[in-house]
Amino acid sequence: MEENKNLEKTYDPKQVEERLYKKWMDNDYFHAVIDKEKDPYTIVIPPPNITGQLHMGHALDNTLQDILIRWKRMQGYSTLWLPGTDHASIATEAKIVEAMAKEGITKEAIGREKFLERAWEWKKLYGGRIVEQLKKLGSSCDWKRERFTMDEGLSEAVKEVFIRLYNKKLIYRGERIINWCPKCNTSISDAEVEYEEKEGSFWHIKYPVKDSNEFIVVATTRPETMLGDTAVAVNPDDERYKHLLGKMVILPLVNREIPIIADSYVDKDFGTGAVKITPAHDPNDFEVGLRHNLPQIKVMNDDATMNENARQYQGMDRYEARKQMIEDLRNMDLLLKIQPHNHNVGTCYRCSTVIEPMISKQWFVHMKPLAEPAIETVKNGTIKFVPERFAKIYFNWMENIQDWCISRQLWWGHRIPAYYCKKCGKVIVAADMPDVCPDCGGTEFLQDPDTLDTWFSSALWPFSTLGWPENTEELAYFYPTSVLVTGYDIIFFWVARMIFSGLEQMGKEPFKYVFIHGIVRDEQGRKMSKSLGNGIDPLEVIDKYGTDSLRFALTIGVSPGSDLRFSDKKVESSRNFTNKVWNASRFVLMNFDENIDFSKVKEGRFTVADKWILTRINNLSKEITENMERFEAGIALQKVYEFIWEEFCDWYIELVKPRLYDKEHESRLEAQYVLNYTLGNALKLLHPFMPFITEEIYCHLINDDESIMVSKWPEYIEKYNYSEDEAKMQLIMEAVRSVRNIRAEMNVPPSRKAKIIFVASGVKEVKILEEGKMYFEKLASASDVVVQQDKNGISEDAVSSVIAGAEIFIPLDALVDIEKEIERLEKEKINLEKELERVKGKLSNQGFVAKAPEKVIEEEKSKLMKYQEMYDKVVERIKGLSNG
Repeated sequence: MEENKNLEKTYDPKQVEERLYKKWMDNDYFHAVIDKEKDPYTIVIPPPNITGQLHMGHALDNTLQDILIRWKRMQGYSTLWLPGTDHASIATEAKIVEAMAKEGITKEAIGREKFLERAWEWKKLYGGRIVEQLKKLGSSCDWKRERFTMDEGLSEAVKEVFIRLYNKKLIYRGERIINWCPKCNTSISDAEVEYEEKEGSFWHIKYPVKDSNEFIVVATTRPETMLGDTAVAVNPDDERYKHLLGKMVILPLVNREIPIIADSYVDKDFGTGAVKITPAHDPNDFEVGLRHNLPQIKVMNDDATMNENARQYQGMDRYEARKQMIEDLRNMDLLLKIQPHNHNVGTCYRCSTVIEPMISKQWFVHMKPLAEPAIETVKNGTIKFVPERFAKIYFNWMENIQDWCISRQLWWGHRIPAYYCKKCGKVIVAADMPDVCPDCGGTEFLQDPDTLDTWFSSALWPFSTLGWPENTEELAYFYPTSVLVTGYDIIFFWVARMIFSGLEQMGKEPFKYVFIHGIVRDEQGRKMSKSLGNGIDPLEVIDKYGTDSLRFALTIGVSPGSDLRFSDKKVESSRNFTNKVWNASRFVLMNFDENIDFSKVKEGRFTVADKWILTRINNLSKEITENMERFEAGIALQKVYEFIWEEFCDWYIELVKPRLYDKEHESRLEAQYVLNYTLGNALKLLHPFMPFITEEIYCHLINDDESIMVSKWPEYIEKYNYSEDEAKMQLIMEAVRSVRNIRAEMNVPPSRKAKIIFVASGVKEVKILEEGKMYFEKLASASDVVVQQDKNGISEDAVSSVIAGAEIFIPLDALVDIEKEIERLEKEKINLEKELERVKGKLSNQGFVAKAPEKVIEEEKSKLMKYQEMYDKVVERIKGLSNG
């Protein structure tokens, strides 16, 4: 705690945030210590790409993680939030190649070794940028334990896993369909394929049946792949084609005979019910081909030009070939029709080139044996998805999982630890290059040129970052981790891979919970994208409003798994709350005595208002803890916000002002104590969400803590359970609200005091309302307060309201000067008569009605109704006041 002194007049995040973050770092508050006396709480950060720039998705994801970590740290856990970055093979290599191109250099020209030197230099210069941006967000990561997916320890872990899986025959090299980017010249993962809706066509092509006048018509969106067709498939239950099963068709353009086969994969109600089967260029066709032992004919090169199997189209670009083939089919009268067809087309996330599914010799992980225990651990509840509905997505993907292509034709990344004997070609998988071939005694080897998919290393993240394969103390203490926080878009690509990797290598699940959040959308609910130009830079928001305002806007009211809409209005609302908290705290501190001594506080002098606010903060602490345990951060923040703004600022501070201003008041010290206690606990509850402003204020309050970060999380305390006093205060507050509503409806200025008469329903209510007299004088502008149990002496013109436990009466003449009010209303009546006369005149003028547009006439009719209604009310009011 700092020496008690007043806060600055206004809160300036720029003057506070950097200073406080440095304080936290200097004091090692983020660093996790192995403490057997404490339970561990671990989160590993979803490692952002070293090429990355902080965007709203990062901001939300890391804010939620920081909220959990700060909360658990205050609860007394040994908390580890382990940070790090991903080497991002494709994105990083593309950036370096792009930079080299400006110098007129290619990677092939300088060779692998020189290229990697450049890559590491690039990482050194730019790779830490996003880490610095995460710090601006207030992330309380253990930066001393920061890892990189290609650092020495993680590289050893990657090799170890590859070798283990290979020896168990769970990694193999073979030919299967993969996603191929013709521009980046590499296979890419499903996660790196972005789908865009494009205008396309369905080309209906006639395939002549051999020794017949019949045709089978197939429809395709990629006619250039037909040159690799090795069958036409129909559904076995399709009566239209049963007579053709076993026969051959002549493949147009290349005149190759291919069979007509039956396979239940074909949907007989879609298109023509006949499907061309191209095993080398379509994942579903590949599976059909395996079932029917069909040849695999690849018709494209790696750069998406047509190869020798394309015959006369060899050397053409795929789209150039498509155009020529369609023209040739038309000339041969084999093109039946072309239908416009919009469909999702896979593109490379890095270069936006359309992906070509094609067969390729790559390294794969055999997934079925790994998926089974990973499915079971979620089914039996060892790992829980929050919200639960996302487990269905996980099951759907895992139960239909395909083998995972893990090799990439890149230089930046973990090189595959496979070596080929130059003499006999034997493949040896080992951590280092072997000395001698066990088969032929050869001593010269070539290492596989490919690198591993980035997801292969990030799949090991929860345990490789803790020192595995070494049995480190950190691994034993912090693994399994507690929760993984991530967006719903990478459940398959990352979450599933971490689960099966943890179970396979560690024999334990990598985390207990998977907390799924939605994505940040714009004000209209649209996904943020470059093409729409609707992205919002979180760093610009921080610069303008401060980090706490950004974090508040990202969290408030959001429930797990739900998308959120982000707008400037939301951040401005956050800033308003920040100012409210600051100003209220300044008021509290300014009303503390110089040498205040809370050891002299006597609970017997607590007022009903004191006991009410102590009970409310007590109950709130319990509620917020329960919300946090259910990962309901958005709901928790909403409750803290409402408590601070409404109950503490708008009610309690106003209630205690008379005691604070009266230096001789017998319970002034108690008022100061309750303010300090309540504000301190409210700031603690707010701290995980808004760390900077809460730290700055808390260190000016009276407490023994050096930082709010390491203060104790508020817990429910039985002695501050004044439930009866809470109920009393609720009645008093309801009465105040009711009086305020009456005054507002009658436009009575706050300066005009009025007598309030309560008719209580029982002795208990009489006592409560009597006790609340000073509050009605302060908060309801009461000149006098009378509490009784009957309606004796109450004038008939008194304005009334009913609340639970009492009726409220305010004499009319106490609210308004009747003569002056009648005088004002008479003037208003004259003005309304003039308006009515004017509008009636217009509408009775036939010339106006004949020439004016219908819209104008309707507007005048609406005015007539409005003025007439106002006039009637004024007349009625004058009558009521005159009779009174």
